[in-house]
Amino acid sequence: MNTLVLKVDPDKPDAAKIEVAAQIIKRGGLVAFPTETVYGLGADALNGEAVLRLFEAKKRPLDNPPILHVAEVRDVYPLVAEVSQKAEQLMKQFWPGPLTVVFKHSAIVPKESTAGLDTVAIRMPKHPVAAALIRQSKRPIAAPSANLSGKPSPTTAQHVYEDLNGRIDAIIDGGAADIGVESTVVDLSCDPPLLLRPGGTPFEALKAVLGDLQLHPFVQAESEIPVEKARSPGMMHKHYAPKAQVMIVEGNVEAVIGKIKQLAAEYKEKNAKVAVLATDETQAAYRAYVVRSMGSRHNLSTVASSLFRLLREVDAEGVDVILAESVPQEGIGLAVMNRLRKASGYHIIKA
Repeated sequence: MNTLVLKVDPDKPDAAKIEVAAQIIKRGGLVAFPTETVYGLGADALNGEAVLRLFEAKKRPLDNPPILHVAEVRDVYPLVAEVSQKAEQLMKQFWPGPLTVVFKHSAIVPKESTAGLDTVAIRMPKHPVAAALIRQSKRPIAAPSANLSGKPSPTTAQHVYEDLNGRIDAIIDGGAADIGVESTVVDLSCDPPLLLRPGGTPFEALKAVLGDLQLHPFVQAESEIPVEKARSPGMMHKHYAPKAQVMIVEGNVEAVIGKIKQLAAEYKEKNAKVAVLATDETQAAYRAYVVRSMGSRHNLSTVASSLFRLLREVDAEGVDVILAESVPQEGIGLAVMNRLRKASGYHIIKA
């Protein structure tokens, strides 16, 4: 298969190019496209065979449910059994945007789009390219991240091309994703609501609207938590991981710097190539093989937007070990720490 690349203006995408991609979706094909969070790999959510091809292209386990993407709030109602008042509040406040809501699904949603669960995860992306593709396809689009399963999520079309060239029909290149980590997932099929995955919409903002919102124990876990059935992507299986061993060093900033310096020196003595993922405020403290700043501790959105890109970039430099600094678990920092812990396989070192 030759993968077609369609380059578009991210703010005003060419309708003719979007129509080419929409026709592929309608025919049961696979199209990668930018969202405000990361790039998604899309298939017609109501076509079970197309969704199975999506799983095959990504090498994604069949028990890991995709998120269904819609263009309008009204598109949710046919897909779900009920829209509660809490769901109405969240959709009004946070859509379009990086929030996924889990509902009980209706009969029209095929089991392939729910991983056989009684629930379905739905969001309305804010990105103009994603919105245009959904509208022109005239159907909900099932779209997990457009990477090979387990690898860092893609934030550029080039990342998608590296992973999936020849495995999918087309890639819409709409430039770099803005937020850089996936959407927040809130399960409203239970009471009280559960935050299953932290992401682009902060926990604090959601709690202000819902009042009683619990964090699933998985969100801040420091070791693998067995999950029998995952209602959200990212809860089972290894995720976000480069080839190199990732270790996350947690503690106060000075202690973290000292511990990373010690570990880097020990690995260098073993002739291992070491990368350090630091921050703007700490980068100058290190002399490792590769040092990169994830962004500023005073603006954690900069860290989120660069995280997956940097994991891919330092991996491409052939390092053996990646030592990553922790950041505060507030705002989008909760999502950053969740992704780093998953990427490390919970290889956490307390400084």
